[in-house]
Amino acid sequence: MDQDFSSLLDILPDFIVQEVYKNFEQIPVDEVILDVGRLVEIRSKDKSCKIINREVTYADIDYIVERIPAFTGDNRSGLDKTLHRISAMLNRNGRIIGLTIRVGRAIYGSAQIIGDLLDLGKSILIMGPPGIGKTTKLREIARVVAQKGKRVVVVDTSNEIAGEGDIPHLGIGEARRMQVLRPELQHAVMIEAVENHMPEVVIVDEIGTEMEARAARTIAERGVQLIATAHGQTIHNLIKNPTLSDLIGGIEIVTISDEEAKRRGTQKTVLERAQNPTFDILIEIKDRNTLYCYTDVARSVDNILRGSLAKPEIRTMQEDGKVAIVKTSKLSSDEADEMGFKEIDKSLIRIFPFSINRALLELAIKALQVNSDVVNSYEDADLILTTKAVLKRNSRLERISQDKGIPMYVIKSATNEHLVNFLKYIFKLETYEKDEEMEQVKEMIFAAIEKVKANGKPAELPAANPYVRRYEHQFISSQGYSSQSVGKEANRRVKIYGKQER
Repeated sequence: MDQDFSSLLDILPDFIVQEVYKNFEQIPVDEVILDVGRLVEIRSKDKSCKIINREVTYADIDYIVERIPAFTGDNRSGLDKTLHRISAMLNRNGRIIGLTIRVGRAIYGSAQIIGDLLDLGKSILIMGPPGIGKTTKLREIARVVAQKGKRVVVVDTSNEIAGEGDIPHLGIGEARRMQVLRPELQHAVMIEAVENHMPEVVIVDEIGTEMEARAARTIAERGVQLIATAHGQTIHNLIKNPTLSDLIGGIEIVTISDEEAKRRGTQKTVLERAQNPTFDILIEIKDRNTLYCYTDVARSVDNILRGSLAKPEIRTMQEDGKVAIVKTSKLSSDEADEMGFKEIDKSLIRIFPFSINRALLELAIKALQVNSDVVNSYEDADLILTTKAVLKRNSRLERISQDKGIPMYVIKSATNEHLVNFLKYIFKLETYEKDEEMEQVKEMIFAAIEKVKANGKPAELPAANPYVRRYEHQFISSQGYSSQSVGKEANRRVKIYGKQER
C-alpha cells in the first residue's frame, strides 16, 4: 500500500484497519463509511463489504476526529500532504454522528487523453457526474501544464485538488495553490489569482454560482487560460441552466422575421446564443477512459439551439495507452442516434413540480398557451419548480438540482398568480415593469439605495424569486449601482452596493 494510504490507516480504529488488510490488500479502497449505530462499510470501484462483527459507536467517531485537523465550515477535513477527504455528518445539536472518508489518489497520465487540447492554450470546461474523476483529471492537468513551463495557479476551494495543509500535494507538480477561506469566496479568489499572481493558467474545481460564472468570464477575457469543472453532465444541462449558461455564451429568446422563420422551419420566437462562450472547449466525462470533446463550443451550442446534432469527438484511452479519436461529425444521423446524440426539442420546456399542485400548473400552461409539459420525475425534466416553504424542508432537492445539473426555480407560493408569473418569465411573455408587484419592488429599491447613500454600507432587498431578482439587478444597474445575489435559493436575495465604476 502507498504511503498516502498508510497515513489514512493511522487514523482508523484497529478493527477497520484489520478488515482493510484482510479483504482489500490487493484492491484500492475508495471510501470508508461510518454512521453511529450501523456497520462500517468499505467500498472500492468493484467491491463493497460491511464489517459485521460490531456497529459504529460514538467512541469510534471520536477516535478518528481526534486524529485529524478541525473541520472547516463545509464540514470537511483531511490529512496534511495527502488528497484524502473526510466529511462529517452532524445531528441537530452539532454532534458528529457520521463520517465519509474518501481516499484521494493522484493518477499520473490521466490527462494524456487531452494532451493536444491542453497545448492549444484555450479555456476548457470539464463536466461529468459526481465521483467520475473530474477533480483527479484537474489535478493531473495542473501538473502536466506546469511541467511544460507555464505559470499555473490552482484555486482549491475545498483542498480536494492539492490536499490538506500548507504544502500542496506532489500531484499538482510545480503548480501553485491558493486556498479559499470559505466556499462562497471562491469567485473572489479566482479574480485575486489573476490580479496578484500573474498566472498563464488558472484551474478551478466546480463552478456553480452566478458570481463564479462571472469571475470565469473575467479571467478568460483577460487572456488567461481557464480550466475548470462545472455542475451537470452534458452540454445540454448548461444550456438549460440559467445560472451557468453564460459559460457557453448565455441563451436568449429572440423574435425573427416571418421569412427567416420559414427558412429555418421554426416558430418566430427562437433561442439564440447571446455572446461568445467563456470556454472554447467543453469535455463530458462518460467514464474514466471515455470523453466526449466539443472543440468548438460556440458552433456546438448554435447547432443545438437550431435543432441540429452537436457531434463531439469521442476519445477513448485504450489498454495499450494510445488515444483513439472518433470524429462524430463524419457519422450519419442514424449512427449518431445509435451513439446517443439525439436532437432536442428547443421549444418544449418540461417542468417537474415538486409539492406543487399539478392540475393548477397545467391550467396555467393551458391559459397562457405555452409549449410546456408537466413531468412526473426530475430525471425527465428541463427544470424543477417548487416553493420557498417546501425547499426549506427538503434540502435534498437542492442537492439533486446541483448534482444532476437541472435548474431549480422557487416561487413564493403555489397559487395561480405565482404560477402564471413564473411561466411568463420562463417564456418571456411580458415585461414586469407594468406589474403592480414590480412597482412595489422599485419602491423598495429606491429606499435601499437611499440607505446606501446615507451610510455608505450595502443594503439588502427581501428574498425573491429568480425572475424578480433578475428585474431587481437590471433596475439597480439602470440607477448606476452595482448588485449581486446572495444566500441560498430559499432565502436568495439581492444586495445593493455603491455606485458602479464608469
